[in-house]
Amino acid sequence: MAPSLSEKFSDSSVLIDFVIYQGNGVKGLSEMGLKALPKQYIQPLEERMCMTNVQAQESIPIIDMSNPNDPEVEKSICEAASKWGFFQIVNHDVPVEVLENVKDATYKFFGLAAEVKNKYSKEHSLSNNVRFGTSFTPQAEKALEWKDYLSLFYVSEEEAFALWPSVCREQVLDYMRKSEVVIKQLLKVLMKGLNVNEIDETKESLLMGSMRTNLNYYPKCPNPELTVGVGRHSDVSTLTILLQDEIGGLFVRGNDGDNWIHVPPIKGSLVINVGDALQIMSNGKYKSVEHRVVANGSNNRISVPIFVNPSPTDMIGPLPELIENGEKPIYKQVLYSDYVKHFFRKAHDGKKTVAFAEL
Repeated sequence: MAPSLSEKFSDSSVLIDFVIYQGNGVKGLSEMGLKALPKQYIQPLEERMCMTNVQAQESIPIIDMSNPNDPEVEKSICEAASKWGFFQIVNHDVPVEVLENVKDATYKFFGLAAEVKNKYSKEHSLSNNVRFGTSFTPQAEKALEWKDYLSLFYVSEEEAFALWPSVCREQVLDYMRKSEVVIKQLLKVLMKGLNVNEIDETKESLLMGSMRTNLNYYPKCPNPELTVGVGRHSDVSTLTILLQDEIGGLFVRGNDGDNWIHVPPIKGSLVINVGDALQIMSNGKYKSVEHRVVANGSNNRISVPIFVNPSPTDMIGPLPELIENGEKPIYKQVLYSDYVKHFFRKAHDGKKTVAFAEL
């Protein structure tokens, strides 16, 4: 009798070859109609999402950006970044069709044949700035995450046209260009909340000197309760701008520490969260909060985050304006590229990365 699919994949080298080296990803596993989750994806109990820990009545703030210079809107943004670390924005300046186009392009990229996507894998990509992959850091993880992604680090339009997949290139560039207005509005408000009233070129480079966009694909999953789409982590960015589809599944750590809050999809909205770099630069005033994504047993899900980061060569630490005002620094100065390497060297582990910069 022929071995079942789950028996076939019980051998880790067979699974890794199929998912990673042949470029099938977890999408390939999902489309085989597996009845049981391969053991390599079964997370330890403490990493699984326990729905009894979800605060159904809580929600992160939703902020109307139709008048971003309104003092009340500015206050809401700074309060949300300080208390929650996450908020959603509606009536912002990124046109809905730009968002819809980038979602369609995400489906188009993941709909390509495995051998086409595999040209962009770690083993075959012409550049580290373009990377198709699966899970987070498979070589460091005890259990894999149920997600495939395409990561696009922006250097220039020329490089994007030369190296990014043609099926999604223009849509991602348009999404990044149109989002820049909103990113600058948010950073201006958040800096003002720290009494930093001028963003000169040096400060702009520190806050948004590099950007990366990920196209994330979370395929339908057998036994979704046993695994995760993305494990608990906080982002290493200054800010993350997230477009999610209508499926849902993103959860944010609540203020009391034990509970999780679902971030409901709102058509046309963008989810904004503070990353570790901004927590460090604000000397802890703005909070980079743990979040995670659950796997889904009945639907495929996509999301498209833009990670707005310092330049890799920047030193990050509490902003000099804060220290000049007499605040005691709680973080040291660290080279941003070292901080990022530390994050990617290990499995997702909640908020532990920020300890790398603590005094």
